[in-house]
Amino acid sequence: MKILALDTTSGACSVALLSNGQLIERFIQAERDHTRRLLPMVDEVLTEAGMKLAELDAMAVSRGPGSFTGLRIAISCVQGLAFSVDLPVVPVSSLAALALGARRAHPEWGRSPVAAMLDARMQQVYWGVYSAESPNDSLITEAVQNPDQVVLSLKEAALPAPVYGAGPGLHYEAFEQAPLAEVDLTSLIRAGDIAQLAIPLWERGTAVSAEQLEPAYLRNEITWKKRQKIRSQ
Repeated sequence: MKILALDTTSGACSVALLSNGQLIERFIQAERDHTRRLLPMVDEVLTEAGMKLAELDAMAVSRGPGSFTGLRIAISCVQGLAFSVDLPVVPVSSLAALALGARRAHPEWGRSPVAAMLDARMQQVYWGVYSAESPNDSLITEAVQNPDQVVLSLKEAALPAPVYGAGPGLHYEAFEQAPLAEVDLTSLIRAGDIAQLAIPLWERGTAVSAEQLEPAYLRNEITWKKRQKIRSQ
């Protein structure tokens, strides 16, 4: 399978081509200029592979959660590219990709669960917990919460110990009380991990058309549900 993945969810910009098990990737840690950098990186990766966009089987992108602006940049780019050559798109959880990257960087963590955390601003984090057996599916429903709520949820959850933590969202002081054996605040999302996760999702049949691709903000979804509840009362 040949799949091209893009990501601009957080403080990095990356593009990766996974073709029959071989990975070609470009990764830049930069807070700005994602829009300017992304398409040239796509061209570089495709050129190195000697491949045209139309030869791909699918594209993949982080669906979120994450920065509103960051998500929109990559999603809009993928929509334009996929639509131009009629390619399906596989949406991948940014948190699952963060956890997979941390597990790859820390082989000593073995197959233990990884709690992935992204800073959601306003004293909150986006988070989920991912296992090696089912890396696309959070053991606790992905959510946006304040750190104290996350710590309580981790303590109450029946997760197999030890549990490790990954991501910049773990910088809050409250996480010092979390039942985490070790944390890596430097973990970032990489397009290569999104491509790896997209393969089993593709096999599940979760690909969508470019027009159907939508970001998963979590915060907006919760607000919408609350509004719907108020209106129904």
